[in-house]
Amino acid sequence: MKDLAQKTIEGIVPTLEQAEKTFRRRTRRAPRLRPRIGAWTVEMFLIFRLGRPDVLPIHDLGVKKGWSVTYGKKHMPKPMELLAFGERWRPYRTVASWYMWRAFERAGYKATNKIRPAKVRRKRKPANPKRPHR
Repeated sequence: MKDLAQKTIEGIVPTLEQAEKTFRRRTRRAPRLRPRIGAWTVEMFLIFRLGRPDVLPIHDLGVKKGWSVTYGKKHMPKPMELLAFGERWRPYRTVASWYMWRAFERAGYKATNKIRPAKVRRKRKPANPKRPHR
């Protein structure tokens, strides 16, 4: 974050106006803004800052798990599998991503590598001080 802030001050990171010009063209792969800022960050920028309606973050864990929940799969899709499947959502893949995030959230899943519901921790009963320990 400090590096990104410094690059912004130095004028290396584009302004919103410059970014809109840069990302005007639709590309299959999102370009990288800076080293150490990858495709996921650019996709989130396109969705939440530039308001692009047709962005599918194929590496996003929440989108992949939401897809698994929505379509009743026991596996998470590989990025290219999700990209191919996502063609049916074009030109509103961003909206589909929102639904996948929400499905994942509503199912009560944790952000782990396995698709399973989050465990509810129950409080342990205190040990009975009158009963001797065996």
